[in-house]
Amino acid sequence: MRNVIFAVTLLVGMMFSLNSQGEILEIVKDGESLAPIVVFEDAPPMTARAARELAEYIGKTSGARPDVIEGAPDPIPESAIWVGHQPVLDELFPELDFDFEHPEEILIATNEHHLVIAGRDRWDPDHLQVQLGRRKINGVQQEYGTVNAVYTFLQDHLGVRWLWPGELGEDVLEQSTIAFEPFEYRYHPQFRARAGVFYIYMLHRQLDGHEWTRYQRLQLDSLFFEPGHPFTDWWERFHETHPEYFAQQPDGTRGGGEKPWPSAHMVKICKSNPAVWEQWLDDVESELERNPHRRTFAANANDGWREGYCVCPNCLAWDHPDGEIFRYGWKGLSQEYVAMSDRQITFANTLARQLSERFPDRDDLFVTAMAYGVSRSAPVEATPEDNVIVSGVWSFHNRPDEKHREWLVRWSEIAPHLAWRPNVSSRAGWHIGLPNVAPRRVIEDMRFAADHNVIGVFIDSIYGHWANQGPHYYMLAQMAWNPYADGEAILEDYYQRAFGPAVETMTDYWELIEREADKIKFEGKNEREVWNQEFFEDAYARLDRAAEEAGTGGKDIYAERVAFVRAGLDYLRMLRDMETLIDRLAESDGQDAEAMAAAKSHWAETWEEIQRFHTEFPPALQRSYIQPQWRRLKKYNPDQFN
Repeated sequence: MRNVIFAVTLLVGMMFSLNSQGEILEIVKDGESLAPIVVFEDAPPMTARAARELAEYIGKTSGARPDVIEGAPDPIPESAIWVGHQPVLDELFPELDFDFEHPEEILIATNEHHLVIAGRDRWDPDHLQVQLGRRKINGVQQEYGTVNAVYTFLQDHLGVRWLWPGELGEDVLEQSTIAFEPFEYRYHPQFRARAGVFYIYMLHRQLDGHEWTRYQRLQLDSLFFEPGHPFTDWWERFHETHPEYFAQQPDGTRGGGEKPWPSAHMVKICKSNPAVWEQWLDDVESELERNPHRRTFAANANDGWREGYCVCPNCLAWDHPDGEIFRYGWKGLSQEYVAMSDRQITFANTLARQLSERFPDRDDLFVTAMAYGVSRSAPVEATPEDNVIVSGVWSFHNRPDEKHREWLVRWSEIAPHLAWRPNVSSRAGWHIGLPNVAPRRVIEDMRFAADHNVIGVFIDSIYGHWANQGPHYYMLAQMAWNPYADGEAILEDYYQRAFGPAVETMTDYWELIEREADKIKFEGKNEREVWNQEFFEDAYARLDRAAEEAGTGGKDIYAERVAFVRAGLDYLRMLRDMETLIDRLAESDGQDAEAMAAAKSHWAETWEEIQRFHTEFPPALQRSYIQPQWRRLKKYNPDQFN
């Protein structure tokens, strides 16, 4: 019942009219700017940039770009757009509460003279530059309320859309006058860890298109959690000096002896060893010296989820005999054993308590524990501490796996904080960018996660193949910001804004893609029998019709967007043709010279066309991955027979 109450409260609190009969505020009239933008003095870089982008998009919308002023001007303008809270706003908006109580809370409000766009901001002027991964990022804040409020205003109140990364995906509604009745809008996102929804576009990676996630209010979130495996460097660091840190194997060796089992990056830790706890805490202390505002620290097991766990008596004592049964592997041994969820949480709780003792003045530090592999099921007795975040690899998104959904429900009953970290894949070619969309499943799954105490989402294996997966990505972004938004309305708006006069035909096209991909993902049909000649004839006919309709709309951009989508279908067709040639080549195990020549010729033509896509439609297929030697494309590559 608590989750239902939260949902209703959130929806009611999102829009509250101050005065539905109030005087109109005009910030642009007949192409003339009437209100400068005022950003607070010494605003951090991300906030200052958002103020400039606000001016840019007001200019794109109306033809009148407002001036940007830093610090409250004297005298105060008759009308202004105020970015971020500053003291003068208490006088200009005496009825507004600027005490932001909730993390990442945003506020957008107008009266008859002024517009304020603000939010809860947290930053340290002495630590704006932070090392994230291999990059040093300038402008890092702990909370970016004002920045996300600006992008919310641009989308919800100015009508700007970023349908996909790049200029072709931007859609602006031209209007010579921009005016508002007085209103107040407040919101704070439930998913405070959102940047990992699109890992390739996170702040420290910055692949092509990373601006898009900033506009979608995902990139600049307030809760980082380590999605991966934090002990991957321990073998290199400690196997000679501290072999006792590593998991005891059935043969009595630690970590596998001289050669780690199953590998140096996947070797497991002896979680019951107090020396391991102390070393982990020392590493946390070193990290806090480098980045004093980091809040979460991972205690996840290394990858290789079935293999090499510790069998020392103390670790075994942490396992519950009634746990679910999984099959495990050690070197030369495979056997069934109970789940290690109780062990994982006992380990995380131990670290969490010692973290609080080591840093008594920091009540904002958390341990993250991954419910992954043999710990995906909920523990039988162990209950996570209040400063433990459980990050669960419950991979039911866009996949037929209801067992994982059940695991999430059970964890939600015992864990105070959950993060959802699905591995997304499917037999329908998700990784390599084949057509694969299920936007309504996005709506359902994001809301399901929100209903079950999830405060963060990290999705593994989203690669940025927009031509064939764009509607799915867009819905992930929108629902990650607000899982209780009207998903159907967002999807309808997406198709309308993207394709204009071709909206009905393109909606039909994407629904065709969804139906056919579902046959592969959920009905188990072979991709070859789904992506057949009949399908291609139907799909191309729809795109041909959409191209004609888009050409009648008076805006070339609609036709260009249809062509963008067509590039994705062409890519699918080329790979299907390649499969046929590979089949012929396989019959001779690569020895048929004529078949090899035909396959190599088509492979070269395919990549020539893909390079054209990379140049003409950069976000269509992620250039960083769609390359001839990528391992996931091996089955199409005739070089596999060399």
